[in-house]
Parts: sequence; C-alpha cells; structure tokens
Amino acid sequence: MHTTAQTFKKAFTASIVSATLLCSGFVNAHQDAHHQSQLEQAIAGDHRSANNKARDEYRHPKETLEFFGFNPSMTVVEITPGGGWYTEILAPAVKGKGKLYGAQYPDTGEDNYYSNSRKQLVEKLAGNAVFSEVELTNFVPRQASELAPAGTADMVLTFRNLHNWRDEGVEQAFKDAYKALKKGGVLGVVEHRLPEGVDPKSAVGYVSQSKTIEQAKAAGFTLAASSEVNANAKDMAVYPKGVWTLPPVLRLGDEDKAKYMAIGESDRMTLKFVK
Repeated sequence: MHTTAQTFKKAFTASIVSATLLCSGFVNAHQDAHHQSQLEQAIAGDHRSANNKARDEYRHPKETLEFFGFNPSMTVVEITPGGGWYTEILAPAVKGKGKLYGAQYPDTGEDNYYSNSRKQLVEKLAGNAVFSEVELTNFVPRQASELAPAGTADMVLTFRNLHNWRDEGVEQAFKDAYKALKKGGVLGVVEHRLPEGVDPKSAVGYVSQSKTIEQAKAAGFTLAASSEVNANAKDMAVYPKGVWTLPPVLRLGDEDKAKYMAIGESDRMTLKFVK
C-alpha cells in the first residue's frame, strides 16, 4: 500500500506537470498569436498600395505563409521578388526579429530585363524604411547561385516564377534552395498550375504540378504538403495571351475584360517541401 506521504507526493508531482503543460500551451498559443499579429500588421500596412492589397483576394498571403509555416523569427529567402509584392509583406513581418534575403537578378550594367528589374527593386527598397533590413543577393537563372549563405535559411519562397526559368532553370533553382536551407528548412512554391491533360503549348505560362514535385524531389526535397488555398476552378488555362490574359496583367486590354475579370487570377499550385 502507498503511504499517505507517497500519495501526496504523486498528486503534487502530477499537479506540477499539469501546470507546466498548461503554462507551456499558453506560452505557445501566445507566441502563435503574436506571430499572426505581426503578419497581419504587415499585410494591412500603409506602405502597401491599394492595387497590391486588392490582389490579396486572389493570392491569400496570410493563409499561404501560414501554410508554409512562416514565423517572424525565421531567415527567409524570396527568389526573384520582381516588383516586390510579397516583399512588402515579408520585410516588415521579419524586421527586427528575423532576416529576409531577396535573391534577385543582378545588375550587369546592361539595358535589359534583368538589370532593370534589379534597379527597380533597389529603388523600391530604398523608398521606405520597412525595407531597411532586406539584403539582396544574386540569382542567375540556369546557373548555380548563392541565394543566402549555405545552411542558414529556414525558408525559401518562390511565387509565380517557375514558368520563366524553364526546366533546367527550375532544377538549378531548387538545388540552390536546398543548399541555402538548414536541415528541416522549407521550400515554398506557388505557381500557375497546368491542368492535367492540357498541352503546355496551349496553356502558356502554366506549369505541371506533378513535374514540379519530381524536380523538387530530384534536388533532395520531400513533399510535406500541398494546399488548394490558391486554387481557382474558373481558370481553364487556355487563352489568347497565355496566363497573362487574366488579371492583373489583362494583356488583351479592354477586349473581353469583364470575362477575364470574372475568372480572376490564375489557378495556382501551393506546395511545401522540406529539406
């Protein structure tokens, strides 16, 4: 039989364990809420234009980043930020706690898309203090690139870029991402999704999800999860000017504009890979 002292000791120990678990759960919940708050504040920030905020309806930045497991203390790499749509969210979200690298095309001094893209991004980052901690690195399609110091990144993200790089470029970019990430780090991919059975030549700008998964696995990644958060069942993918027929580009101008606005932005795969 247990003595009264032993019974008391067991009960006391159990109560301490319960209290510790409860406290731990409260702290974790508080931290999650704080992370969520920082992300929400970044998305709602005045530094974002009304036009960019209007894209939230189609791009679901909060849900997308939460699906990837983002938190503000991470070291994050964004490959080819372009005009900085996601940079406007990521930069203030990690500022002071984490780190954001923008792996952008280098300025070679020539008057071409790559150099001009870099110059425009540099100008954008210099125009607002929310970007003051962003560090730019060089990304060259189809060439080995150091996106961030090897093994330092928690997360590498790319949004609607794969179609620009072709197969060889995607494979190299995934290798670059793998090298930049820590073990357990995440590669997050969002891309215009080619419907199964549709000829890629008829759906310009769209990419096969199954092929993307194969390419990531070939680089050493494991597919952790996929999400339909950026899916759009209205998108049929075959248009006169490819994916750019749809908003926000609307390459046909006013021709059938109402029709394409009703479709909205493209159907997109959202894939989470882990190193």
